[in-house]
Amino acid sequence: MTEFVLVAGAWLGSWAWDEVVPELRAAGHGAHALTLSGLADKRGVPAGQRTHVQDIVGEVERLELRDVVLVGHSYAGIPVGQAAERIGDRLAHVVFVDSNVPVDGESFLSAWPSGRAMVEASMAANDSFWAPLTEADCEGQGLTDEQIARFVAGSTPHPGATLSEPAVLARRLDGLPATYVKCLLDGDEPMGEAAELLKSEHWRLVEMDTGHWPMFSQPSELARILLGCAGGAS
Repeated sequence: MTEFVLVAGAWLGSWAWDEVVPELRAAGHGAHALTLSGLADKRGVPAGQRTHVQDIVGEVERLELRDVVLVGHSYAGIPVGQAAERIGDRLAHVVFVDSNVPVDGESFLSAWPSGRAMVEASMAANDSFWAPLTEADCEGQGLTDEQIARFVAGSTPHPGATLSEPAVLARRLDGLPATYVKCLLDGDEPMGEAAELLKSEHWRLVEMDTGHWPMFSQPSELARILLGCAGGAS
């Protein structure tokens, strides 16, 4: 039995996986959706990016999970990638869902120069938090009006320290068994470090014809892709 640990991106909590988790469990696997510190039901908990790495590692260790598939969406790819390195032989596979990937010494913001000023302006106006998106920001991502409303209603401000602290890696992630899920409405191909890592024989690319939040827009298709990563597939 594979144990999936699912971590959603900025502004989101474990609730974002509510339509994916039942499908993984119905296939006979464990599924553990995790809220990172400072978000959703953990709002108010102080958090930096290293806190988020420990959130993930701590959950795997607390539940004594093995044959783990770590799933990181968007921002969460950064702490998930670091956690994947740290859980050792507990890891079966890591899945990056339209996500950032960690680079040693780089932060979320330093690796996104085109978006840095926008995020920092939001943080300056919101007590060092990145304000959630509005309904208008979600247009063109394959979401229904109902899905957009659910996304906006459930989002909480994202703690800024998690965006500015640099990642710490012992080595590049190209040796890990990994799948990168590219959501095509949010860009035709992976960029930056993700594109480089996909040159590794241990990494594979899967494309989804949807937007940046497939756990809302195409949860069954996303679950099918994740199930294809069970059992240490590479």
